[in-house]
Amino acid sequence: MIYKLDLWMREIRIMEKIDHVAIVVTNIKHAVKWYTENRKCKVNYQDNSWAELQFSNIKLALVLPHEHPAHIAFIDNTIKNGTKHRDGSESIYDHDTFGNIIEKIKYEKKNKK
Repeated sequence: MIYKLDLWMREIRIMEKIDHVAIVVTNIKHAVKWYTENRKCKVNYQDNSWAELQFSNIKLALVLPHEHPAHIAFIDNTIKNGTKHRDGSESIYDHDTFGNIIEKIKYEKKNKK
């Protein structure tokens, strides 16, 4: 019995976490207005080039076509020498085998006081 349990435990994998999905819009202000009026979400961040909306299970980034690509972002704490962002995160863009853009992102660890 212990042997079967050990084999079962070895097969359990920790799934990756999707951090956000980014979609291209033509106007950040209008897109934020539409999503907040038509979907249940809150605005985490907004400026003229992008916005981040929080849903219960995921973040949705609204991006302009000339600023950021449409993509899906996965948490990856192994990133080294990525692009540093103003929020302290670091990321690297890549592609899957189908041409979709993948962002690997990690966030600064917050110091507990």
